[in-house]
Amino acid sequence: MLTAFTAGLVLITISELGDKTFFIAVILSMQHPRRVVFAGVTAALAAMTVLSVIFGQILSALTQGSEIYVHYAKIVLFIAFGLKLLYDASKMTAKAEKEVIEEAKEAVEKAELDSQQKSLWSILLKSFVLTFIAEWGDRTQIATIALAASNNPIGVTLGATLGHAICTAIAVIGGKLIAGKISEKQITLLGGILFIIFGIIAAIEGS
Repeated sequence: MLTAFTAGLVLITISELGDKTFFIAVILSMQHPRRVVFAGVTAALAAMTVLSVIFGQILSALTQGSEIYVHYAKIVLFIAFGLKLLYDASKMTAKAEKEVIEEAKEAVEKAELDSQQKSLWSILLKSFVLTFIAEWGDRTQIATIALAASNNPIGVTLGATLGHAICTAIAVIGGKLIAGKISEKQITLLGGILFIIFGIIAAIEGS
């Protein structure tokens, strides 16, 4: 369980920094109460984590008796993801980094136009929905599914949820100060290296 917890925590914490959901939290926290935004964003990411772990467990159950194939698939997935992130980082320009922030701004602005309500519940719901939609299909969701397919589900859930909470806390507390200092290229590069390391660890453990 400790291994699954650590893997989920490290992978999510590194991968989520500077992500679209990170900047959504930053922008929302500059417009609304930080505690409410933190609660909404964290709840959405926790819900996504639980869903991802469930998907991973379903995948594991469907492939009973074929664990070896799941194991190799996980190795290939992590290494392929890592190589893709390294490639993306090598091609990333300052303009591409700004596009992530602009996408987050557009998502928040559209939500603001669609709903003029400023109650705490409406802010909470908006934070939840915006984050949940932005996180769907994200690399961290797929990574969580892969981890949960062959690791302790409770450990993965707790580790990934804590990782998301840490990133969200950074975003809502100091996001305005550090948003311009976060290099999406460096974070993507670090994420790629991390995915490859996890792939190598999985290969060593299965040998």
